[in-house]
Amino acid sequence: MPSVKIKKGDRVVVTSGRDKGKHGEVIQVMPSESRALVRGVNIVRRHQKQSASQEGGIISKEGPIHLSNLALEDPKDGEATRVGFKFLEDGRKVRFAKRSGEVIPERK
Repeated sequence: MPSVKIKKGDRVVVTSGRDKGKHGEVIQVMPSESRALVRGVNIVRRHQKQSASQEGGIISKEGPIHLSNLALEDPKDGEATRVGFKFLEDGRKVRFAKRSGEVIPERK
């Protein structure tokens, strides 16, 4: 399984498919399936049965999107970029945007 360069909390751009060009924040990453949930992207409608805690009806929620259809957003200008890894002077390994060379900040 290849290493996943997209993490929870990252800002991403959709590069292909129905939602091409949309920007959003990663809610969840599923590395075993090579998919991610992105807020506001790939909205699907599901029929929900009523339960004690949830009301029934048709609800809209995010569907998983394949990681190959996502690109990280460049922190400098918000465009799609590829991701590289490098070591800083203090020995930390960080991700950086290959497009601008900017270090991608870690989200908590």
